[in-house]
Amino acid sequence: MVPPDAMGAPDFRIAVRELCAFTAKQGDLDLRFTPAPTALEGMDGHRKVAARRGEHFESEITLSARFEQLEVRGRADGFDAGRHRIEEIKTHKGRLDRQSAALRELHWAQARVYGWLMCVARGFEKIDVALVYFDIDSERETEFVESWTADALRGHFELQCGRFIAWARQEAAHREARDRALRSLAFAHREFRTGQRDLAEAVYRATTQGRVLLAQAPTGIGKTAGTIFPALKALPGRQIDKLFYLSAKTSGRQLALDALRDLREQGAASIRVLEMVAREKSCENPGSACHGDACPLARGFYDRLPEARADALAEPAQLLDQESVRSVALVHGICPYYLSQELARWVDVVVGDYNYFFDFGGLLLALTQANDWRVALLVDEAHNLMDRARGMFSAVLTPDALKQAMESPTAAAAPRVKKALAAVKKQWAALDTTQADDYAVHAVFPEALQGALAQCMQAVGEHFADHPDTVDAELHGFQMEVLQVLRLLESMGDHSLIDQQRRKPDAKTNASAKARTSARAPGSDISIRNLVPAPHLASRWEAVHAATLFSATLSPMHFHADLLGLPQNHVALEVASPFSADQLEVRVARHISTRYAHRGESTAQVVELIARQFGERPGNYLAFFSSYDYLQQVAEALGRRHPQIPHWLQSRRMAEVQQREFLARFTETSQGIGFAVLGGAFAEGIDLPGHRLIGAFLATLGLPQFNAVNEQIRQRMDTLFAGRGHDYTYLYPGLQKVVQAAGRVIRTPQDRGVVHLMDDRFARTEVRRLLPAWWELRGASR
Repeated sequence: MVPPDAMGAPDFRIAVRELCAFTAKQGDLDLRFTPAPTALEGMDGHRKVAARRGEHFESEITLSARFEQLEVRGRADGFDAGRHRIEEIKTHKGRLDRQSAALRELHWAQARVYGWLMCVARGFEKIDVALVYFDIDSERETEFVESWTADALRGHFELQCGRFIAWARQEAAHREARDRALRSLAFAHREFRTGQRDLAEAVYRATTQGRVLLAQAPTGIGKTAGTIFPALKALPGRQIDKLFYLSAKTSGRQLALDALRDLREQGAASIRVLEMVAREKSCENPGSACHGDACPLARGFYDRLPEARADALAEPAQLLDQESVRSVALVHGICPYYLSQELARWVDVVVGDYNYFFDFGGLLLALTQANDWRVALLVDEAHNLMDRARGMFSAVLTPDALKQAMESPTAAAAPRVKKALAAVKKQWAALDTTQADDYAVHAVFPEALQGALAQCMQAVGEHFADHPDTVDAELHGFQMEVLQVLRLLESMGDHSLIDQQRRKPDAKTNASAKARTSARAPGSDISIRNLVPAPHLASRWEAVHAATLFSATLSPMHFHADLLGLPQNHVALEVASPFSADQLEVRVARHISTRYAHRGESTAQVVELIARQFGERPGNYLAFFSSYDYLQQVAEALGRRHPQIPHWLQSRRMAEVQQREFLARFTETSQGIGFAVLGGAFAEGIDLPGHRLIGAFLATLGLPQFNAVNEQIRQRMDTLFAGRGHDYTYLYPGLQKVVQAAGRVIRTPQDRGVVHLMDDRFARTEVRRLLPAWWELRGASR
């Protein structure tokens, strides 16, 4: 037995868990929901098992061993010297006899590898290997024990390594070719745009130095290409394994894929690029459960995966966008969505949504930590990350979900589940009776309700474990709401708020809408609202080698750094605009107030300003409003008073095809006004250069609504950020939306246009300083 440090540096390294995931998975993809312990429950379970073992038990033992040039490493859960056995501890909920044979075999593969690693470390000639399953709810242990000789364990270990090492050598050859291509890679365009080179140089420095960069760069300079190119160039020199390009919107991800295609054509065809899309957009059999008995693409998934993986990654690798992955998957008869998740381990660049890295259980974050990858992160349109992250770390319990769960088939057939749901309803109703006002804030989550929820989840979880083929969307939906709440309660702090809001009927709904919502459950919504994502996101920045967050609207930068939890040594960059004041006429309509109390009288003023501008320079304009109601009010008035002016409206819950039809009205020769809501689909991420858009009207400062919730947020921000609660809650988020919307007008150095800021408050100093420095406001001074 030769210890790994006596054999020279290994060519390849892999974690035990990942090795076995690659070599020992077989059979069907089986994602029938079974209740799983939370991370804290899992850690607590491991501690309880260790505490029962006595003084001879060692926990969390770091081990490693070699096969040829592959080093395998990991942490064994425990070694019981008294019984001379190594233990692999798995926490679970529900009946163990429902566990699939494939999952059990995977667990055994891990345990046996740890058995060999322990023999190498301690020089043992034999050892007992135990799988210990600990039931979180009953605290009962179930043990399975095998006796092995060191030679037999070595044979098992070398078999697993042998299955992997041919692939590892292929991957090493790919990595060498990739790095060689990146070192000689040239920019995909003839020259950098103004400002683009400054951005690219800052991204390259941050990536090579292992820093977090917060970069504000104006629209139109080519931020996508200006970040991807330098990040790729930095990969070889710093031995960076992966580049993750994350965006909040499909349009941003498409721009990244287009830029990567250009670079591949420029000489980097060996770069493996993967697009990751949401499950609902890539599922071939909607409505089918993800297991072999329900979906043919899940049947034999792991048996057919190796050939599908090899085909997808064959050199020269294709760019693995959604359609390419689907094509490969269907040739091999496996699920495209889960093939893409497997491919994420073996590509160089992943383009996907924020949630793949920042959310609880984000796949890319989990893979990064499990494999100890060095990752460079690019966060596109980073001004969106704050709200998205708040959503990821928030939860709400709704009476509707409870009502539907109580009326579900499972509740009708399972007395224990029905009783547990009734107990939740009882505690919830008792809480409602004590609520004096429509809105209330709780210092801690109500103890009686929390206890009822925990007991309910135990009953529901055990029922699903006993009946894994049960399909009950209503009960499962409520279960997901509650599990998110219970998970968030494990990490409660000043960054989040617990509140209760009594429901009110919507007096504005028409008769048919009332009929549809007549069954709406009364009571109150109970929420955990994350206000400051920083405590959750800080660990994400620590997990990567380097990160660049970029957007056209990150002002003021300290606001984003504070709320996103950026490290103290992060770098801030503001790239000068390539545009000049003579390209954009910015006018402040000081005679208009769009405050809610003045909406009635402002309507006629807004209409006349729009009509006058259109008369002076006919063309295409966007008009932005604070709400659909205000938008409709102004549009109707424009139609009555100036019927000759074409106009079209954004509607609530617009489908993608309707959004495309809305944008299709903006052509080089058309004329008219597109009415849209600030902060909606048409306020950012759209590109209408030249005569397709020559102006914008902003009939709002974009300030969040003044209500009880936002006032609680303001008070908490006052406490956390030295009295800057109003700015952090209202002013900064509002003006950010304004600048984003106005940024639709000037997209290239050749564009000319006008922006009307229709509110007297735009003339205030504290507002003007948040607007782009290159704007020259007219009408702002007395």
